[in-house]
Amino acid sequence: MQPHDFWQELDAPGTFDPMAERADFHVAELPDGRQLRLPIRVLADGEHALASLIVNQASFIVLDALAETLAKRMAAYDIDVIAGLPTLGLTLAAAVARALGHTRYVPLGTSRKFWYREELSVPLSSITTPNQEKRLYIDPRMLPLLEGKRVALIDDVISSGASIVAGLSLLTSCGIEPVVIGAAMLQSERWRDRVDLGAKRWSEKIIGVFSTPLLEWSGSGWRRPS
Repeated sequence: MQPHDFWQELDAPGTFDPMAERADFHVAELPDGRQLRLPIRVLADGEHALASLIVNQASFIVLDALAETLAKRMAAYDIDVIAGLPTLGLTLAAAVARALGHTRYVPLGTSRKFWYREELSVPLSSITTPNQEKRLYIDPRMLPLLEGKRVALIDDVISSGASIVAGLSLLTSCGIEPVVIGAAMLQSERWRDRVDLGAKRWSEKIIGVFSTPLLEWSGSGWRRPS
């Protein structure tokens, strides 16, 4: 597959063996068995790699499937409003809100408007932009949409856990505790320790459409850890 061909279509259940070693892509399975081929990103040590998902480069077919699946998994939580994390989480959050029948969602952001308040912000970093110093803001005008409501926090991928922790820190500082945290992909297990570092075991509230492992190089292909 060419790089621009990834995330454009879903394959039928059973098309690929998800346990097989491959040099060029990883196969993730949705709960209904449909499969999504993901490109592999090699880590700095050359011995490990991660499967990649960039939802704002996905086809609408794939995005809608991910959003609808996540919405179904979140339906039992009786969500009043969705809050989305920048940047890629906003694409998924909007789609999940629509799938739940909501008319809007609340986007968190990294661009400080002049009416924002510095106390309504926290530092933000992510695995894809590790050297950029940013802050995560909430528009103070949006707080009434969240206060006293059953809120879901959405990101596209949970990998290191840094973005989710920042989102949780910002919301809880405003007196808002999400009842569920959702993502399209849970990337390896590295995020668990970070999100549970404080007194709250946030990992128990996290759900994803699918999970992908930290892959190991076998000499001929990338494989799941033994």
